[in-house]
Amino acid sequence: MDKPMETLDPRDWDDMRELAHQMVDDAVDLLKSAGEGPVWQPVPGEVRERLRGPAPRQPESLEAIYRQYLDDILPYRMGNIHPRFWAWYMGNGTLTGALGDFLASVMNSNVGGGNHSAPLVEAQVIDWMREIVGFPPGSSGLLTSGASAANLIGLTVARNTAAGYDVRHEGVRAAPGPLVAYASTEVHSCNKKAVETLGLGSDGLRGIPVNDDFKIDLDALRHSIDADRKAGAVPFCVIGSAGTINTGAIDDLEALADLCESEGLWFHIDGAIGAVAALADNVRPLLRGMERADSIALDLHKWMHIPFEAGCALVRSETAHRESFSLTPEYLAHEAEGRGLASGKYWPSDYGLQLSRQFRALKVWMSIREHGLDRYGRMIARNVEQAHYLDRLIEADPALEHMAPTGLDIVCFRFNPGGMAEEALDRLNQDILTELHEQGIAVPSYSTLNGRYCLRVAIANHRSRDEDFDLFVRELLRIGRELSSDPPHGST
Repeated sequence: MDKPMETLDPRDWDDMRELAHQMVDDAVDLLKSAGEGPVWQPVPGEVRERLRGPAPRQPESLEAIYRQYLDDILPYRMGNIHPRFWAWYMGNGTLTGALGDFLASVMNSNVGGGNHSAPLVEAQVIDWMREIVGFPPGSSGLLTSGASAANLIGLTVARNTAAGYDVRHEGVRAAPGPLVAYASTEVHSCNKKAVETLGLGSDGLRGIPVNDDFKIDLDALRHSIDADRKAGAVPFCVIGSAGTINTGAIDDLEALADLCESEGLWFHIDGAIGAVAALADNVRPLLRGMERADSIALDLHKWMHIPFEAGCALVRSETAHRESFSLTPEYLAHEAEGRGLASGKYWPSDYGLQLSRQFRALKVWMSIREHGLDRYGRMIARNVEQAHYLDRLIEADPALEHMAPTGLDIVCFRFNPGGMAEEALDRLNQDILTELHEQGIAVPSYSTLNGRYCLRVAIANHRSRDEDFDLFVRELLRIGRELSSDPPHGST
């Protein structure tokens, strides 16, 4: 009898079906009870040891592999599916989004281009993103891993388009002077990485001071642009923030659009946090001017809760976008007559760095169709209202103090019982944060504002309820009072 041909398909499809059904059942149960148990817990040493070791050379039982996932991996997750996770600005994901990822993986399409359904779905999703931010029909876009990649794409097009010469062929070495972009000192660090990656050096991004509300100082921006031009530099782009990472501040986007228009500069917006908040009635007026940008970076795995990874770069000029990235060797030639797999009008590889690209559009497409944009808008509006609810809880207790105005859905504050030196207060609030995490109560993060450490609560969570904030503040006060009575923290 001939030996069966080896493949990577299951040896017993019925057994695989049964185990796959169990996996789905377990996933549904997990998300249904997402608010139960600790938000986060540290990985024990014995688990870390089990997750080390050489790669297996021989097959293992999938049942045993799944059992280790349940025992050693799932319990020690980051925690961002929990309703009291408010750190690092992450969405919660959804079951439909996870299923979309699964279905896309089953198809295993490469969405670099070609004539098949996946690029059509991505094109439709990009149309929906344009609608959200108010970009005109015919503008361009690309789904990305997140806003870090989307900002890099937007700033690449900005550099290639607004520098005044053929940067793509001649390189930055041919610039008549140092190319310079501008953003507030509160802009996300991924923009600095992008400017460095583009060959401009960290000095190629000017950090402009902010006002007391943590929005960019427009007078300081104008002065910096004028001073750079007089010194022989070549200003080419201003980056506005539609929600800063520390406080959620939204720059005056209308004023920035006016300034860029008058100065002949590319206007890019880092909208990772707040751009999709144009769906919310209580935020939309704050984003006025966003629709005038030349490019926008969005994160869909934040306030739209698409499972990681999901971002989007939008560029007003399709021509400028394509000319910044398109490179078509013979083996990738597009068949213009529209027949065969190599045809297809939209080749995403013409608009970014990647040729091999996953079908991330499917989970976005399914999620938006299931919930509708209006529901997303209501969820976003509720998070903003919850931030103000937390504001009121903070204001109601004299041991808590705000450290910044609440922007969008981000609340920065600290525990301050009085009579303590600033350095001691910093250490105390660091310890409070650690205890909140390790006791599994809640996961806020932290920031440093005006040189002072503070707790930071970023409320991009569709599962959070008011009672979660009641519990959070109650437990924070308990921990703070216990720790502040400990002599090592000192006093004035």
